[in-house]
Amino acid sequence: MSTSFDTYFREHREQHLNQLKDLLRYPSISTLPEHKADVADCAQYIASMAEQIGFENVQVMPTAGHPVVYADYLHAPNQPTVLVYGHYDVQPVDPLSLWETPPFEPDIRDGKIYARGSSDDKGQVFMHLKAFEALFKTTGTLPINVKLLFEGEEEIGSLHLPEFVEAHQDQLKADILVISDTPMLGPDQPSVCYGLRGLAALQVDVKGPKADLHSGIYGGAVQNPLHALVQILASLHDQEGRVAVPGFYDDVRALRDEERSEFATLGQSESALAQELGVKDLFGEPGFTALERTWVRPTLELNGVYGGFEGEGTKTIIPSEAHAKITCRLVPDQDPEQIQRAIANHIRAHTPPGAEVDVTLLDRGRPYVTPFDHPAIALASKAYEQAYGVPAAFIRMGGSIPIVETFQALLQMPAVLMGFALNTENFHSPNEHFSLENFDKGLRTLCYYWTGLPGTLK
Repeated sequence: MSTSFDTYFREHREQHLNQLKDLLRYPSISTLPEHKADVADCAQYIASMAEQIGFENVQVMPTAGHPVVYADYLHAPNQPTVLVYGHYDVQPVDPLSLWETPPFEPDIRDGKIYARGSSDDKGQVFMHLKAFEALFKTTGTLPINVKLLFEGEEEIGSLHLPEFVEAHQDQLKADILVISDTPMLGPDQPSVCYGLRGLAALQVDVKGPKADLHSGIYGGAVQNPLHALVQILASLHDQEGRVAVPGFYDDVRALRDEERSEFATLGQSESALAQELGVKDLFGEPGFTALERTWVRPTLELNGVYGGFEGEGTKTIIPSEAHAKITCRLVPDQDPEQIQRAIANHIRAHTPPGAEVDVTLLDRGRPYVTPFDHPAIALASKAYEQAYGVPAAFIRMGGSIPIVETFQALLQMPAVLMGFALNTENFHSPNEHFSLENFDKGLRTLCYYWTGLPGTLK
């Protein structure tokens, strides 16, 4: 069935793709101080786009870190109010040598747009703006009340957004929260996500002698910090992949039989997954499928281990220090701060003689699960089916969006997670890209959703 917004999207596709390229050119890397001005410039660009579309009260609002973009359009009396959240910051691009085209010079090839942030999350933020633009242009208004909130710190754990949300609760109050920052189950399988894992991150610094030592003169007389770190890290898991930190699993909510059966109907092949990832075998906590381990079981992963000489050839030293970065994905009802403390205590207890260890507690975010029979979530499934022609699956996601639980706790609103990216699109990795087929269908999905929402919420 053709609609007026269908026609609008067809007629303006090239213009929209060029505008998306402009957005993707901003190197808005939130974790690197040298890109602070780029993050601010990107926020201003999004704000100007929202204003041109027709949103009101457009503001670039400061936080203790990177700014937040806010806008609204509240001219639908007796209709639901929606808060649309997304983020315009991106991950670092290294290793740069693995990118086929420069990460901030968007390139379209093979039906995909390649650039850092194309799928996570600028491409999906852009889709929301263009969906609302289409409704403005074809009807002159919006069928619902809308508030936009786009932040610049999601990739560093939304460090200052909880404080912002708490200080602006009245301004942000809405009936539902809608986010497009989650993946679909597959290229032809749209998916409504109803659960996210939480996050807990730590930095481990092991110190030995006051300076690097000659390994011939001092080898065998002092503890090598790299040896000590390896010993510590090896103690974090047992041989089967289960986390060995005392208390780590104590509060994990058991997987319901009904949910496990539902997962089994999704037809996910573990051998196909192994082939896709380029590994001979999958590995993880015994007693669970790969899907269950990535969606509803907690993990502890080493993200980086470094120290000593890293150049070519050999340098015969005992390094003075060694380091590791750790992140955990958490599930209901684990408490991120409690998990961080448990890991820190375990690390200190397993530090061998002759080494000193410092553990720094970093990002954390709580897990989130919402009932997938909520009418706003059921409507999302219907909107996907209208655009894609196949029923939507209900899934959980192994990743984290830390602010979702904050929104729920402070504003008491359910979250509708309508993502359009694919797990294979290299977000956080070189050659990140976004399917233009999902870009096109996603725009229509959002319009179906917004036009269907009036009357859905009582």
